[in-house]
Amino acid sequence: MVPADQGGGVMRADLLVDPVDGLDEALAAVAAVDQALAAGLLRPQPAQAAGLAALADAMAASPLAARVAEAVEKAAAGAAGEEHFVSLAAARVALFGSVHDALMARIEQATGRAAAGEAVTTPGDGQPENLLLAARTWLSDLARAGWQGIDHDLVSGAAPVIAALLPEPGLRRLAALVDGFAAELAASCPGSALVRIPLRRWGDLWSRAMLLTLPGATQASSGTVTGRLLPLGVDLHEHATAAQAQVHAVLEPADGTTPMLVRASVSVPKPDTVIGAGIWQLLRPHLSLLAAASEGRSMELTGMPVTAEGDLLWRDEHARPGEPADAFATARVALPTASVAPTAPLDRHPVRIAVPVFLEGYTAELSGDTLSFAIAGHQVAVDTDRVPVAGPLTPAAVAASTACIGLLRWDAGVFRVQPLAVETAVRKKTVALHAGAWAGGTTDKAGVKAEKAATDAAAVLRERAGRLLRK
Repeated sequence: MVPADQGGGVMRADLLVDPVDGLDEALAAVAAVDQALAAGLLRPQPAQAAGLAALADAMAASPLAARVAEAVEKAAAGAAGEEHFVSLAAARVALFGSVHDALMARIEQATGRAAAGEAVTTPGDGQPENLLLAARTWLSDLARAGWQGIDHDLVSGAAPVIAALLPEPGLRRLAALVDGFAAELAASCPGSALVRIPLRRWGDLWSRAMLLTLPGATQASSGTVTGRLLPLGVDLHEHATAAQAQVHAVLEPADGTTPMLVRASVSVPKPDTVIGAGIWQLLRPHLSLLAAASEGRSMELTGMPVTAEGDLLWRDEHARPGEPADAFATARVALPTASVAPTAPLDRHPVRIAVPVFLEGYTAELSGDTLSFAIAGHQVAVDTDRVPVAGPLTPAAVAASTACIGLLRWDAGVFRVQPLAVETAVRKKTVALHAGAWAGGTTDKAGVKAEKAATDAAAVLRERAGRLLRK
């Protein structure tokens, strides 16, 4: 945050390094459940029963207490049914939700921002119960076998379920999750030969998928917004076969109400040969906001659809380019007063935390390969591994910076700042370097070279695809 004499609030770095009460205990209960899932719940051993009992103890004061206690009793006896597995999944998700809420409360204290409200959900309708039941049955079979008991026959049972889910628009979120989960499991078969099991990841995927089999689990309220959108930065996610760009911004409503933090995202499939700056060619045509973010320009929105969680459902017909808007000016003036949107119940997980913050007046310190910002005598870790190569921002520039726009995340037990843009001195002049500077196109020599290589690769792929189709 900016210093108080500039109209903003001072970042309480001490709150980001102090321990959070109850957090370790909640994570320990989750870890105990994950160990139980690894060995399977068909014939649970005493150690697994003890792990499940820890979950029941952790939920004893919650509204789920009775259901979880019953589910734990049945699971410990090897007699759990699908409804009991749903209860176990719900308890696991609820524990992570409590961790998420505690961390977000700490962030709100550190930044001085208004607390987020609660996301409003509405019951869904029209979802085929038989398809949800089929997915739930497969997930229950996984829980009984455990990660150490998976084999190709068990994992392949997801194929007909996925094929039935995909044609249903309201079930594609579940279908995509089950599809990706099954692919990971298939690549790891047989489970008995696994040296290392990603316990938390597979526990997350299983419990989330299990709750998505409940009707209406993903339905949320939405509306529209009108006002001026001020981009802060672009967060780029790259996978071998997919890419996503997420623009974080401050929305100033036309009615003069409190500014709010919003996001706009676009995801595309990609060939694994398109990397670096070439990824922007795939993303650019689907989100005009990328050009505005890279050019340092605002967007005027009229009736833009938005979810209750602050995600803009981008439609170009509801937006037009506005006046120039410097991201650092937005961070200094508008960001400190912007409210944070609530988080949907199923998204309350610490891995989903990504809160825009502005830092200056720090000292960058490098210890080995680890960079941190010293703020008021406290060290805040900097996650330079998340800085994409598809832009001019580099770890070296971050280390030499004097101001930073970033996303505050929680990873491996500590808060970390992911830089989106920095101000640094180049030849005694202050310049701004943005991770998404090439999103709308670039004249930078390195960017132009990378884009040309991607264009050539895409042309070769199109030619080969055409040749295969002609055959």
